[in-house]
Amino acid sequence: MTDVLVTGARAKTGAPLTDLLAQEPGIVVRAGTRDPCLLRASTAAARPVRFDWDDPTTWPGAVDGVHGVFVVRPDRADAPELVADLVATTPDSARVVLLSELDRGYFGPDDWAPRVERAVREGGRPWTILRPGWFMQVLADPRFFLDDLVQEGRLPLVTAGAAVSWIDSRDIAAVAARALLEDGHAGRVHELTGPEALTLVETAEVLGSVLGRTVRPVELTMDEALAGVDDDFQRRNDEGAYDRIRTGMFGTLTDTVEQVTGRPPRTLREFAAEVLAPAAAAT
Repeated sequence: MTDVLVTGARAKTGAPLTDLLAQEPGIVVRAGTRDPCLLRASTAAARPVRFDWDDPTTWPGAVDGVHGVFVVRPDRADAPELVADLVATTPDSARVVLLSELDRGYFGPDDWAPRVERAVREGGRPWTILRPGWFMQVLADPRFFLDDLVQEGRLPLVTAGAAVSWIDSRDIAAVAARALLEDGHAGRVHELTGPEALTLVETAEVLGSVLGRTVRPVELTMDEALAGVDDDFQRRNDEGAYDRIRTGMFGTLTDTVEQVTGRPPRTLREFAAEVLAPAAAAT
C-alpha cells in the first residue's frame, strides 16, 4: 500500500485530488484538514487526519510513513518557514508536490512565493512544483464572483484588456496525482493553464451564454479591486495577482495538462455547465 497525504483536503485543488487518489488501487489517502469532521461525503474513501499549519504537533502523525505529500501552500507571510519545517518532517524518500502559482518572472527571489518554492527545492526530498493560473472555481465561489454573477449579472475584474487562461482546479489535481504516483516528475516545474485565453468580455459572454442571462463585464481599477482589503499581506498578494493579469502573464497558454494526463484541460464553457450553473441555481 502507498500512503499519500493531501494537505488542504477541503480546498479547491485538494478536494478533487483526494477524490482522484482514493480511486487508485493500492493508494491510502490521508486527507489532511484542520477539522476532519468537516470533510465532505465524496472523500469518504479517504482517511481523515488532522493537519493544521498553526499546530506543528499535528504534522508528524500526518506524514509518518507517507510516500508522497501534496502541499497546498498557506498564503501567509510565514509560509516559507512553515513549508520548510513540514518538508523536513516528511520521510526522506517521500515525493513532495507543491501547489504554487504562475510567476513568469514577476516575483523577486526574496518574495515569499519564490521562497516557498525554494524551501521545497532545497528540502532534500524528490519535488515537483505546480504553477497554475487563475482557478475557474473562483467564479462559482460566493466569496469571490458567484454573488456578482447571480445577483447582479456582472463580472468585475482588473484586466486592462488582457486575457486570462482560466484553469479548472480538477485539471490541476489530475496533474498533481500523476506527479505523486508516477516517475518522471521529480525536479520539474509544471506551468498549468486552461486551453484558451479569454478577455474579460469573452469570459462574460461564455458565462452568460451558459447561465442564460446577460453577464456584464466590469473593468475595475486596482484601487476599486483592493477596496476593503485591510490586511497588508493580503493586499500585496491580491495586488500582485491583479497586476499579473493586466500585464498579460495570466494569458499565457501551455499544453502541460494534456502532456501529463493524456487529455486536454476543460474549457470555461464546460466548467460553467458542470459547476457554475448548478452553483448559481442553488443560490
